[in-house]
Amino acid sequence: MHVTTDSDETDAVDELCAEFRAEAERERERTPDVGIVMGSDSDLPTMRGASEALTDLGFAEVTDYDDPPAERFTFESYVVSAHRTPDLMYAYAETAEARGLDVIIAGAGGKSADLPNMTASIAFPVPVIGVPVQEKSVDSVIGMPTGAPLTAVDAGKSYNAALSAAQTLARGHDGLRERLVALHDERREGVANVSRRLHELGTAGFEESG
Repeated sequence: MHVTTDSDETDAVDELCAEFRAEAERERERTPDVGIVMGSDSDLPTMRGASEALTDLGFAEVTDYDDPPAERFTFESYVVSAHRTPDLMYAYAETAEARGLDVIIAGAGGKSADLPNMTASIAFPVPVIGVPVQEKSVDSVIGMPTGAPLTAVDAGKSYNAALSAAQTLARGHDGLRERLVALHDERREGVANVSRRLHELGTAGFEESG
């Protein structure tokens, strides 16, 4: 049985940093459009909303740079801790533009949720949308000084962050714009349908119907 040591973890981080830098130098026809990063895998239940929104819009997730999905728009996902692996965060953000990313969605929790802020600073001018994973993370995520831009959504709203990322991309792609409008209309129609059911069934009947 192999026991993980600090040296092993350092080697793994160094390898991933090297991969990001190698991808920044490599010529590829297709690259991910959106990057999703989070400070810990414990943030995934909250950040999953971002991948769900992108999937709803027809994006596919890239898990192998050498075998990308056929879909026109794609995204990638990584765990990148600003505090435990600052070198990994730096390598990811520093190479983001060269690796073809157009927008980054960065989520972090706790009172010191620095990943979105630092990613935005290092990846500039690539736009970054911050997601406070918890309410106590909001002030940390939105507390950027003048001249250091970071767009942010409310706590836990990673789905909205992904919609904002898609809106940015849609300015130059009519097909994606049409998908965004269709998704918006679908949700609008859903509200009307629920409203009608509530009215017709009454409060008790609506609650019983589930």
